[in-house]
Amino acid sequence: MFNFGDMLDIVERNLPPDAPLCLHGDRRIDWGEAGRLSNNLARSLREGGLKAGDSLAIYLRNGPEYILGLAAAFKARLAAVNVNYRYTDAELRYLLNDSDARAVVYAAEFRDHVEAIRADLPLVTRWIEVTDGAPAPGFAEDFAVLTQSGDGAPLDIERSPNDILFIYTGGTTGMPKGVMWEHGELREILVSAARALQPVPDTPDELAASIRELGPGPRILPACPLMHGTGLLPAIATMVAGGSIVTLTHRSFDAREAIEAIERHRPQALVIVGDSFGRPLLAELESGAQAHDLGSVLSVTSSGVMWSADIKRGLLRHMPDAVLNDVLSSSEALGLGASVMTRDCEVKTASFTLGERCRVFDETDRPVLAGSGGVGRLALGPPNPLGYYKDAEKSAATFRVIDGVRYCIPGDWVRVEADGSLTFLGRGSGCINTGGEKVFAEEVEEALKRHDSISDALVVGVPDPTWGQAIVGVVTLHADAAFDAEALRDHVRAQLAGYKVPKRLLVADRPLRAANGKADYGAARAIAEGATAR
Repeated sequence: MFNFGDMLDIVERNLPPDAPLCLHGDRRIDWGEAGRLSNNLARSLREGGLKAGDSLAIYLRNGPEYILGLAAAFKARLAAVNVNYRYTDAELRYLLNDSDARAVVYAAEFRDHVEAIRADLPLVTRWIEVTDGAPAPGFAEDFAVLTQSGDGAPLDIERSPNDILFIYTGGTTGMPKGVMWEHGELREILVSAARALQPVPDTPDELAASIRELGPGPRILPACPLMHGTGLLPAIATMVAGGSIVTLTHRSFDAREAIEAIERHRPQALVIVGDSFGRPLLAELESGAQAHDLGSVLSVTSSGVMWSADIKRGLLRHMPDAVLNDVLSSSEALGLGASVMTRDCEVKTASFTLGERCRVFDETDRPVLAGSGGVGRLALGPPNPLGYYKDAEKSAATFRVIDGVRYCIPGDWVRVEADGSLTFLGRGSGCINTGGEKVFAEEVEEALKRHDSISDALVVGVPDPTWGQAIVGVVTLHADAAFDAEALRDHVRAQLAGYKVPKRLLVADRPLRAANGKADYGAARAIAEGATAR
């Protein structure tokens, strides 16, 4: 089994050095240069005191530095930690402490956040800033200086397929939890689709021979953030195949920039997040401003949010040869199911085919059979993560042995149709998926209830054409308190990341609690959906 650091070494030794790895606006970093830069950073991290298994947090937007930081982590045998750059200081502090981060690579634009929390992070011994032209602050080192200092030689260390990569997720786990993936197991999942079609290199010599024979690998444009698994995992797969990664320069998704990047760099694969990206992309394509050539795109992949059949149909008018892969996955459960649509084969929204490692069990752990009309929870067989970092209780609840097989059961509920396909119903917990971001309802409820005017609050997700699900807060007020929706939104925004702020706030016209004091989410949802319909 492979280690990603070893695979990158093999790619760099056998690929033409002038083959591009990073394409970011007008910037281009070829594989030869990328190898030298990431080797220098990896060596600096190890010689500076970090040891195998220590955590390196990457607090960056998409760009070459993210790719180089990831490569350095793999080469130095460090556990890369994805950091959501939308987090507030409190959320960042929690994640960096929870992951036991020893070093943090961050962008200059986030310096104020770093300065606000670094005193609370005693384990972090190195702060490395990707500067914006100004000098790095006194407590930090300059990323460019570290990557350019040294002879660029690869590290002479023995690596293991058991080395760890973290994928931190909000998911159904409340506060972010680190999903622990071993390199070898994750690599096997990344190549599983290719293995079904053709031989896949299984030894270092086979990989080297394949790189020499085939040359540069595929070119991909992850339009979504690399800090999320949806963008991160295809990027890793592209890196270890000797391919090229195209990244966008705007701070938020810009459909026009995405189209221009496709026309300029000609990627074969595009990664988006459902309608949140697909809708504005389609609107720009059909604005009539000019004709566009997206013919290079042969694959569009989405995961994590609703991708409607109408939007898929529209995109295929502009990418007629593309295969649209709507993937049902989560950070801890990769390969639950897929919905594949082409110009000649249409599928219904939220209808998925079961992955070969996937089963559906009811609440008593009995299989739900095709055609039964039964509802159950998705369960994914091995390979699976080791569990959640430092959370044995949650790991035991999510990773369970049924009939001798260890399954990951992340909480996704589906109905099994007569043809064996799945209709995705949602999560049984309070998880809301909005624009590809997972939001834990109780966290937003608690933030709302900290406002002086609020006596109670419940939060639900309602269908939304742009976000997949929109967050709606339903509140009850203290006696004589005034309802000020914008003030409440500002109150939440001060505590949580912006994407967690409710799109709408409503005052309840009925009790939000049952007689036993338990939350009545049915009542809250009825209020939210009734208001949305009007």
